[in-house]
Amino acid sequence: MEPILSINNISKSYGPIQALKNVSFDVPPGCVFGILGPNGSGKTTMLGILLDVLKADAGNYKWMNYDNAEDARRKIGALLETPNFYHYLSAMDNLKIAAAIKQLPADDRLDVLEKVNLTQRKDSKFQTYSLGMKQRLAIASALMGKPQVLVFDEPTNGLDPVGIAEIRELIRQLNGQGHTIIMASHLLDEVEKVCTHVAILKKGDLLLSGPVDEVLRSEDQIEISSYNAQQLLTTINAMPGIKDAKISMNTITLSCDKNISTADINRYCTEKGITLSHLLLKKKSLETKFMELTNN
Repeated sequence: MEPILSINNISKSYGPIQALKNVSFDVPPGCVFGILGPNGSGKTTMLGILLDVLKADAGNYKWMNYDNAEDARRKIGALLETPNFYHYLSAMDNLKIAAAIKQLPADDRLDVLEKVNLTQRKDSKFQTYSLGMKQRLAIASALMGKPQVLVFDEPTNGLDPVGIAEIRELIRQLNGQGHTIIMASHLLDEVEKVCTHVAILKKGDLLLSGPVDEVLRSEDQIEISSYNAQQLLTTINAMPGIKDAKISMNTITLSCDKNISTADINRYCTEKGITLSHLLLKKKSLETKFMELTNN
């Protein structure tokens, strides 16, 4: 299946600061693709380049196999900044102005307001909206013109827990209606709950990309110890399926292949004449994995 977006060796610098360094990844159609990383990792710069707001210093990208970037942009709806509407106008009037600016017909205003659950407040002034409602109106504006792809930069930023839950559920619904969604976020929790695919950036470098359950797979670890820690370390390092063994305070922490169990470890050590005084399976959280990846 052809990717909806292909990014090839994109680089961008601001003076001595390199915001993106030869970043490449593909976005499959029909997914919710998260660009994840701490603040300053290059997420917003990447979205700016993809939407032709910024120019890359090197590399290229291609949307939906369109040779003409202008044709591709007609199929993309975007929300890159804080919602900017006229406070004294209603949702319907604000969307009419937004449609005129984008040179789109305004006849799908009711349809997009229904998609974001604002139909009942369509005639209310923008200034009476909660932050979550303002964000949903901004998403409604991005939906005008029936785009195939939606691009969001930190879509839940600044919202309270209720507003965050509303936007996350809306993203899932829009994806279910056939929209491919690309969103930048610094929140691991958001990507884990909403996204199907992810690219992780750190200071402009792409660390990993792919399906969320593969990229952010948590790795269980096993702790072991015995009377002679150095002998145990030498022995266990020779066991097939052991990927890494680190010793600290006479306790050895193991990273193993998925098919290695605590029983396998115990059996192997017993066969080698070593009695374990400590054997513990430690579940490794996604948050720990993300922190290790980004060195925070």
